Amino acid sequence: MRKPAQGTWGGRFSAGPTEAVKQFTESVSFDWQLYRQDIAGSLAHAAGLAKAGLLTQAEAGKIARGLRAIEREITAGQFKWDPALEDVHMNIETALVKKIGAAGKKLHTARSRNDQVATDLCLWVSDTAVDLIEHLGHLELALVLLAEANQTVVIPGYTHLQRAQPVAFAHHCLAYVEMFERDYLRFATCCGNAGRQSPLGSGAIAGSTLVLDRAAVAKHLGFSGVTQNSMDAVSNRDFVLDFLYAAAVTGLHLSRLAEDLILWSSAEFGFITLGDAYTTGSSLMPQKKNPDICELTRGKTGRLYGNLVAVLTLMKGLPLTYNRDMQEDKEPLFDSADTLRNSLHIVANMLGQVTVNRQRCEAAASDPLLLATDLADFLVKKGIPFREAHHLVGALVAESEKTGITLPTLASKKYGPAAARVFDLHRALAARKASGAPAPANVRAQIARWKKQLR
Repeated sequence: MRKPAQGTWGGRFSAGPTEAVKQFTESVSFDWQLYRQDIAGSLAHAAGLAKAGLLTQAEAGKIARGLRAIEREITAGQFKWDPALEDVHMNIETALVKKIGAAGKKLHTARSRNDQVATDLCLWVSDTAVDLIEHLGHLELALVLLAEANQTVVIPGYTHLQRAQPVAFAHHCLAYVEMFERDYLRFATCCGNAGRQSPLGSGAIAGSTLVLDRAAVAKHLGFSGVTQNSMDAVSNRDFVLDFLYAAAVTGLHLSRLAEDLILWSSAEFGFITLGDAYTTGSSLMPQKKNPDICELTRGKTGRLYGNLVAVLTLMKGLPLTYNRDMQEDKEPLFDSADTLRNSLHIVANMLGQVTVNRQRCEAAASDPLLLATDLADFLVKKGIPFREAHHLVGALVAESEKTGITLPTLASKKYGPAAARVFDLHRALAARKASGAPAPANVRAQIARWKKQLR
């Protein structure tokens, strides 16, 4: 006969779980990453217990010293995690009891692991969002510096991956800064949502008859308030989904940037050269220089999407309140944070090793067809309705393709020498001076704005 269980709920059960069950249910192999937040929550909870008279000041002091000692051991890699104790919470609590004795057993008073893990996750999401915001700032600055170093380079802009109109290379880089700034704001919002209301004190589902000053405990942890419904508090993972969504969208933007870099570095484009440190060769073809970092960044976006969908699917059918399914929210969450952090870091560094091939860019941007719309605008200024001007220029383009005569030559013959001046590339760019357009003066102003904001 098995010995009576002595773990978290030993009094209720006559036998403990089998080894297979222990292995299946343990989470400490991944949720140990919550240790800083778990200890912070326990320190605040101990202070709340002392304020309520449920701990003496001496007991609260012993608990605080014990928890800080455990935190130092974990940080130094000296703490031994025990899978038999299931999770980060029980590992730390058990170690505390061993370290300080009976006072450690009082720490879980008026608290459930349900509100404990919800609090830990809120704190972790908030802390990690701040870290990713910093990485986003580094990436944005790397793009701004690349733009600044090449702000007079002109490239074709593309729609449908077909040459469309000329743009400044710097303007293209700054488009990604705009994207990553929106990601920055999403993570800032995520941080704010996670840190708005503390779940601690909600208990397992219905609070506790041992009432603590929840607001004081929440303030101790940096929350701006407390949750108002205990059932929602312990079953809410919206803030996790907010984080995973923000990570997925940032991954989308990283993937688009990676795709542009892959295209630009190909022989067919030749607009840029990636640094050797951020490319690889071929095991067979000695001439190859592959953009593997860009490709892996693009590929890892699928993981970020998958993690979001996994947790959405996990939560969609759960009745109130806490269900053990929710243990499965942590691995996708941690994986998204690690994946995105690593991607942001390496892409920012890679951008510092990008060389822009000015001659190749400007040769491509000198295609007169890129300024066909400018010719239509020229005709509009002569009083021709735009739809008619569009048709007239389209006919000239068709004639150019058929006869091999350049579009500027045909335009000059039909509409006079002034029409040919439309095809001066740098003059055409300078004319694009509306807010948000790629005129050189606009690009310089945007680079200055972003440098000031990001430094």
